[in-house]
Amino acid sequence: MGIEPERISILNRNAVQKGAWVLYWMQQSQRAHDNPALEYAISRANRLDLPVLVAFALTDSYPEANLRHYRFMLEGLAETRRQLAGRHIGMVVRKGDPATAIGPLMDRSALLVCDVGYTRHQRGWRQALAASAPCRAIAVEGDVVVPVATVSPKAEYAARTIRPRIHKHLERFLVPCPRYRPKRASIAIGMESLDLGAIDPILEGLAINRTVPAVTPFFKGGPGEAKKRLRRFIARHLHRYEANRNQPQTDDISHMSPYLHFGQISPVFLALQIANAPAGSPADRAAYLEELIVRRELAANFVHYTPDYDQYHCLPAWAQKTLAEHAADRREIIYDRQTLEAANTHDPYWNAAMAEMRDTGFMHSYMRMYWGKKIIEWSPSPEQAFERALALNNRYFLDGRDPNSYAGVGWVFGLHDRAWFERGIFGKVRYMAASGLERKCDIRAYIEKVAALSRRVGGR
Repeated sequence: MGIEPERISILNRNAVQKGAWVLYWMQQSQRAHDNPALEYAISRANRLDLPVLVAFALTDSYPEANLRHYRFMLEGLAETRRQLAGRHIGMVVRKGDPATAIGPLMDRSALLVCDVGYTRHQRGWRQALAASAPCRAIAVEGDVVVPVATVSPKAEYAARTIRPRIHKHLERFLVPCPRYRPKRASIAIGMESLDLGAIDPILEGLAINRTVPAVTPFFKGGPGEAKKRLRRFIARHLHRYEANRNQPQTDDISHMSPYLHFGQISPVFLALQIANAPAGSPADRAAYLEELIVRRELAANFVHYTPDYDQYHCLPAWAQKTLAEHAADRREIIYDRQTLEAANTHDPYWNAAMAEMRDTGFMHSYMRMYWGKKIIEWSPSPEQAFERALALNNRYFLDGRDPNSYAGVGWVFGLHDRAWFERGIFGKVRYMAASGLERKCDIRAYIEKVAALSRRVGGR
């Protein structure tokens, strides 16, 4: 079985031309296996009796990315390059935006293949490169289980509206990605490339924000690390997932979001591993797959169909209206961004969540909701709250700057949710209280867990 036709989009009207290779511009799917774009490129190259050359553009102007994100990504790319070499496929990594780094390679390309990301800069790069390509350009979608356009032609209102649309197609798309053997090797093609065997000199040569440190003690990038974590999750934690997924004091979660963000693990591969896992109950597996497929692909749907996905006015009209009606409500406490960033509020639960984010690049999803709700309560206006929440999210999370981030922050303000009982400041937007944490989980144990994590990096 080949790549599903719905994953494949033709980006320009040019013909496949005579060339030295099929060029795969890797951007979103940073992996050498279970990668539909790569396998499609190999299959087309085999038909043309050409090798596949993989190219990656390392731009130091990626929106809101910093040292934390770049180190994690480069760790993954180094492993991916080694795995590609094991398949006799060469990988060229060049500094610059895609047009600068990839453009010169297209002159000798018979065909350009790229993968699919959903943010505006990813779409802009794809459109610009396809427009300038002298050959045919084709995109292959591999960052979701069911292709976004196959699921729905519009932005869906909530999980309940997208769920049946996804499940309608799930059986057809939840299948292993084919793996092809290249007929022609490209590993020996002599091309100028950055040396991924030495990450530190590459980082030193990038004009990037260095104020947010890497989180190597907690997360190391790479497809191998992703799969090791997945195996550990299945063996030790999956059987408690349904019961403990909203218990932040535990570690009964997979920590897959950073690896999914950088495309270091395939969502289809991950879903199949969970669906076929010998551990856990049907309820455990169903709960995990709901988050991985329905909730994650609702976020992809949102960003794909919402041009202003990172702006306050992208929120549902009802949410904007009710927040505006309560914008002048008295706030007992208002914190500036510096106090929030320092995790120096009066709320020890919120401070622990902020410290987990700041020090590890990750935060338990249950605490992410509480974290965001309190920023609404402690900001001068809902618009400023939105700006602060998104800025902190994108600055510290390894999986920030991602459809899940934009939809997640939006959810705090009413996106993909419904109106609740009206109250001060929040209006009809859902509220979360510290008493709810105390009632539903062992929040004191969570504080102790985060304190131990922070001590590993010197704490504060």
